[in-house]
Amino acid sequence: MLKDMPILEFKEDNTDIIQLTICLQTYNVLVLRSNAFAGPIHQTSFSKLRIVDISHNHFNGTLPSDYFVKWSAMSSLGTTYDQPHEMYMRDYFYQDSTVLVNKGLEMELVRILKIYTALDFSGNKFEGEIPRSIGLLKELLVLNLSNNAFTGHIPSSMGNLTALESLDVSQNQLSGEIPEELGSLSFLSYMNFSHNQLTGLVPGGTQFQRLNCTSFDGNPGLSGPSLDEICRDIHTPTPHETLDSEEEEEEEEVLSWIAVVIGVIPGFAFGWVIGYILFSYKPEWFINPFARNKRRISSTTTH
Repeated sequence: MLKDMPILEFKEDNTDIIQLTICLQTYNVLVLRSNAFAGPIHQTSFSKLRIVDISHNHFNGTLPSDYFVKWSAMSSLGTTYDQPHEMYMRDYFYQDSTVLVNKGLEMELVRILKIYTALDFSGNKFEGEIPRSIGLLKELLVLNLSNNAFTGHIPSSMGNLTALESLDVSQNQLSGEIPEELGSLSFLSYMNFSHNQLTGLVPGGTQFQRLNCTSFDGNPGLSGPSLDEICRDIHTPTPHETLDSEEEEEEEEVLSWIAVVIGVIPGFAFGWVIGYILFSYKPEWFINPFARNKRRISSTTTH
């Protein structure tokens, strides 16, 4: 769907095949998610794009190391509003809505904030290394490269993304260590490195200690005190869980004793009744069973 405004959006299930070499100098938002677009994305200049969502398509190929050099709208820090009419609140939003993934959750932006920046290449077939020029996008808030076939190391230049809040590189074929530089990104509250081939020590920054253990699943080569601290809650029961376990054991023990008592009392009562009858009435066969046997033997001998 193409509108006469700075938003270019193709609705879902569009089966056209396009090449992103078209001129998008006047657009700020490009949304092509969940279509059937295919082929490589050639290097071009996106001077005004601040939101690019091409997720869940069939794009493929490699991205050159300098791929993001000319994405100037995401590269310059700070946005100034010099014109008087830009001081009104309505001028801080685009007049349209879209759906984006942020911190692992799909959310609908009813009004898109003009300073919002996001790059979502997830769910495609991109391969090769993640371009080092990704570190130039210093205004980027959301970066999602998950579910592709990227290889090589996570570029340390990502440490320059000082505004980044959400990073997802899961389900690729990335190797090597997680860059220590990511631990210094103070706004980075969500990271997902799961299902790659990462190795080495997990950085010890505060941002990493806040993560869930599932953020590192599928990387058996990862280790270190930080990972032990993050995954401790899974391997070590909490005091509350330990207390609950002890209470359950005590309840099971009490129930076991009750079952034993219930089983013993009827048997004891039955034995007591039989004993009482035998000793009270003293039948002959009970008092002198041997004499009875002797009479039988004598009678047999006589005949």
